[in-house]
Amino acid sequence: MTTAVADRTLNALDRCDRCGAQAYVRVVLESSGGELLFCGHHARAVEATLKPMSSGWHDETDRLNEKAAVPVD
Repeated sequence: MTTAVADRTLNALDRCDRCGAQAYVRVVLESSGGELLFCGHHARAVEATLKPMSSGWHDETDRLNEKAAVPVD
């Protein structure tokens, strides 16, 4: 996996591999270099198991609390 792919911001097209919700966490597996995507809920559920086996844990769950730039009517 290239650094450009690993560092890109997750967007609405990135979906959780467990439930299909928007993904906010990308996990890169150390053994294969494969990547898994999770929503915040499922990332917390698997963190203790997967984090020791990962070479990268990209967490954007802080974006869940951002306010919209444009007011919603």
